[in-house]
Amino acid sequence: MATRSPTTPHPDHAGATADDPMAELIADVFARVCPSRETLEHVSGKWGILALVALLEGNYRFNALRRRVDGISEKMLAQTLQALERDGMVNRDVQATIPPRVEYSLTPLGQSVATTLMGLIELVEGAMPTVLAARARFDAAN
Repeated sequence: MATRSPTTPHPDHAGATADDPMAELIADVFARVCPSRETLEHVSGKWGILALVALLEGNYRFNALRRRVDGISEKMLAQTLQALERDGMVNRDVQATIPPRVEYSLTPLGQSVATTLMGLIELVEGAMPTVLAARARFDAAN
């Protein structure tokens, strides 16, 4: 991570004032108390990654997203989406219909994070022949 001086605001907070505590935030995911660590947990957990990358495909209603992210429970998907919404990565759009229609989509930040995660997924999927061969060698030796 690039470091910034304490007087250089994070690019997302470029308009922050001197009275704003976010103006001087220097995120350090290695620091125990840094809020970036919690956000990293939200986006790098299995369900966070899969939900974000699924939303790269477009808007989803809850049950359609649950079907797309095979194996996730209703409770876990709700918790994951709520954490990602709180972190500013997912929009929850409630439409005033009967019954209410709720759609989830990515914010610009979520789009950026999901695109980066998609690169990781493509790397892992492409490396599976190597991974499976390594597993076979390891299992044979142990």
